[in-house]
Amino acid sequence: MIKHDYIDANGIRFHYAHAGEGKLMLFLHGFPEFWYCWKDLLPEFGKDHHAVAPDMRGYNLTDKPQDIDSYDIKILVEDMRAFAKALGHDKFILVAHDWGGGVAWSMAIKHPELIEKLVIINSPHPGCFLRELANNPKQQKKSQYMVQFLDPNTEKFLAANNYKALQDIVIRDGVEKGEFTEEDRAEYIKAWSQPGALTGNLNYYRHSKAGPPHSGQPARTWGGGANSLEVKVPTLVIWGENDIALVKENLDGLEEFVPDVTIKRIAGGSHWLIHEVPDQIAKDIRAFIAR
Repeated sequence: MIKHDYIDANGIRFHYAHAGEGKLMLFLHGFPEFWYCWKDLLPEFGKDHHAVAPDMRGYNLTDKPQDIDSYDIKILVEDMRAFAKALGHDKFILVAHDWGGGVAWSMAIKHPELIEKLVIINSPHPGCFLRELANNPKQQKKSQYMVQFLDPNTEKFLAANNYKALQDIVIRDGVEKGEFTEEDRAEYIKAWSQPGALTGNLNYYRHSKAGPPHSGQPARTWGGGANSLEVKVPTLVIWGENDIALVKENLDGLEEFVPDVTIKRIAGGSHWLIHEVPDQIAKDIRAFIAR
C-alpha cells in the first residue's frame, strides 16, 4: 500500500509517496514525471525496505522556487541528502531515472558515503554525456530539444491542447501498447497542471543550460562541485537501447568513471523502461542489491 506524506528539507517542503519500512530505498524521477512513475516498484520494494519516491523540487506537490538559481545541481543533491536525513537515514540505496539520474550520479560523485548501492535507468554519467554532446553529432541532434526548453514560450507550447506535447513524449505510445491507462493519463495531467509546475520542471534545463554546444560556445563542464567524476559505489546501469534522447555510446568507457559497474542492456527498450518492463526492472534491481 502506497502512503503519502510531506516533510521539510533544505528549506522547502517535499511531497513523497512511500511503502514499507526498514532500510531506505530512494527513487528519483526525471522529466516530465513525478513520484507516480515508481508506482509499480514502491509496493514491490516496500516488502523489505522503506521505498520512498519524492516529488523533486519544482514538481507536482513539492515546492517550486521561482529563482532559476534554486535549481543548481549542488542544491538538487543537497535536497536529497537533507530529505533522507529528515527521514532518519544517513545511508541508502538510490534508484533513479532521467534527470533524477543526473542528481543521483552527482550525489554518488560528491557523497559516496551516503549511498550503499546505486541504480541508474537511462541516465548518462556526466562525463560520458558531456563527451558525447561535444563530439557525437547523433547525440547533439537528439539533444536539440534541450535548447528549445530554454525558450520562455515553452510552457505555453507544452500546455497547449491539454498538454499534448508532454503526452506525446511520455504517454501516447504507452497507451497504445497498454502500458498506460486513462487513469494514468489523468494523473500526469493533474501533476503538470499544478501551479508553477511546468516552469519548475524546465528550470532544471534552464539553470544547467544543458544541450549541444552552440557555435563559438566553450565545451560544457560539470558543475557538481567535485574535482573527480569517479563514482566509488557499486552501480547498476539499466539501459533501453532504443532511447530517443540518448545514444548508446553514452555507455562507452563508463567503467573509467565507475570502476564497480554492471551494465544491463534492454534490447528494444526505450527511455521509458520503468513503464515498459517494470517487472524486469524489479528483478534486475533485486539481483543487484542482493549481491
